[in-house]
Order: sequence, then C-alpha cells, then structure tokens
Amino acid sequence: MAKERIISTKEKPEDKTLDLTLRPTNFKEFVGQEKVKESLGIIIKAAKKRKEPIEHILLHGSPGLGKTTLAHIIAKELKSNVKVTSGPAIEKAGDLAAILTNLANGDVLFIDEIHRLNRVIEEVLYPAMEEYKLDIIIGKGPSARTLRLDLPKFTIVGATTRASLLSSPLRDRFGMTYHLNYYPDEDIEKIINRSAKILGVALDQDIAKALSKRSRRNPRVANRLLKRVRDYAQVKSDGRITESLAKAALEMLEIDELGLDAVDRSILEVIIEKFKGGPVGLNAIAAAISEEMETLEEIYEPYLMQIGFLVRTPRGRSVTDEAYRHLNKKSPEDLQKKLV
Repeated sequence: MAKERIISTKEKPEDKTLDLTLRPTNFKEFVGQEKVKESLGIIIKAAKKRKEPIEHILLHGSPGLGKTTLAHIIAKELKSNVKVTSGPAIEKAGDLAAILTNLANGDVLFIDEIHRLNRVIEEVLYPAMEEYKLDIIIGKGPSARTLRLDLPKFTIVGATTRASLLSSPLRDRFGMTYHLNYYPDEDIEKIINRSAKILGVALDQDIAKALSKRSRRNPRVANRLLKRVRDYAQVKSDGRITESLAKAALEMLEIDELGLDAVDRSILEVIIEKFKGGPVGLNAIAAAISEEMETLEEIYEPYLMQIGFLVRTPRGRSVTDEAYRHLNKKSPEDLQKKLV
C-alpha cells in the first residue's frame, strides 16, 4: 500500500504550485457548488451593505472539493486579507493569541482541519468568536489573573473533512455551515477544460470527458490527472494529447473508466475473496490490506460508497452486485440464479 495513489484526494506537495496556478479567484470562475456560492454571495453582499463582518463560516466535505479556494474567494469578495493556519499548527494558547492579535478589521482567518484543535485552544477561541475578546491568563496559581483584550472584528472560515469530530460548542459558534458535495461529471469536465486552457494544453472534448469520468468527481484529482497526461504527452510525443495517448497514460497509471485504481480494486477483492463479500468489520479489512482504519474510512470508502460499490451496515461493510460485475466476478446472487 506504499505505492503513490494518483487519485488520492489528499493534497500532495507537488499539488501546491498547481493549485495556486489553477485556483479560481472569484465565484464566477469557481465551477460547481451552485447553492453554496449563491448563499455565500447573498451573505457577503448583505454584510458589505451593513459594513459589518460576515458571520463565521464552517465548510465541510471530502478533501479536494474547494474549501480552501472558497475561503480565499470569500476574502477577496470582502476586499479583505486572508490569514491561513490549521488546527494542528495551533498547539498553545499563545499561538492562537499571536494570530488573533495580528488580524485587522474585516480580515478572514482560515483554519484548515479545524476539528483537530485541542479543547484548551477551543476555550480561548469561544470569546474571540462571540465577543471579539481575548482572555489572557497572566501568572500562575493563586496570583494568576485574567487580562481581557479587544480584538478586531474578523471572520473565521473553518474547514473540516470530519464535521462529526467538532465539539458541539465550537460548531454552534459558526453562523453558517455548508457541506461541499462531490461534483457531477459535467462540472468536472468544465474544470478540466478551464485548467487545460490555463496550462496551454490543447484538449479534445472526448479526452476531457474521459478524464472527468476517472476523476472521482473531485477537482483536485481532475487537475492532477490532467497534469500527468500532459507530462506523458510531452515525453511520448510532441505534447499534443491524442485519444490513444491519453488512454495509454491512464492505463500506465492503472486507473480504470470509473476512476478506480489498484488500491480500490484490492479493497473490493479482499472483501469478496476473504470475507465472501461481507458484511465485515472495518478493522478486519484494515488488517487484511495493511492500512489504518482512519485512512480507509476517510480516504478510500467515500468514493466506493458514492458509486454504489460498497455499503455500510450495522454489521460491517459489504460489496454490492455492481462491484462484482465491474470486477468481472460472479456475485452470490448470480451464482444463486445459476443454481436455480
């Protein structure tokens, strides 16, 4: 399982430069998530008319769906600066105090992986979010005293892939919560065409469609696949991406027409061959493929469930008949029909 997953939704170091190059800078350029964009647009316009900061916003959804991009767009629409940090980076109350006291009126503070903030930090954050006040404890023991500082009026945009891990008090302090959904193929196709234009890549519509179907309904994966196919074309030909060349590149990457790679197929095959198609517990699957349960649940499972190849039941995970057919294997239902 150590092999690099091209279709992983987790951000890779090489994605950072690509993301900056291709990142939309306004709602018009941002493809998809129409209801979220419409709601955010109304909130921002209303706040600007009142000359007030917008409410704190929580964005949740799988990696690669545009949470960071939306945070930057929100700041730009407000004509404000955006400061970026993450839950794991804020280890001590002093770290949070340093960030908050360096904000200016109207600034947007983007906290990625906000579910990973520790409880001590959350306690300091509550009055900052509600009253724009920062409580600092000076000294220790009986002589300790609390100093309350005024903060500028700022907006927190929190992002999480695990909304269920947020504490209720923290979740309740967000005025608006938005769930980002997986993108339909037609939106992914638009994203690929836009990215190809920015990168100066000539792309036929059939190739854009083929890439979109393999992108797992995720813009980050789509852009990464486009980059890999472009690199392949530059090495193997004159840089022009033909249908046969794109097909060869995708076969080399071991990504099939539904966006499944060797890891996805091995998960399904393990459940079919070792556990008779399920149901089987997540811990047993994790042990069988030498992977962590959290990684299975957060990275691998969502897409397999989205396309209807895996179902979660009270007794564990089960592979569906559609998955059997995709892998060219006989399902228990097919075998039963044969016996009858």
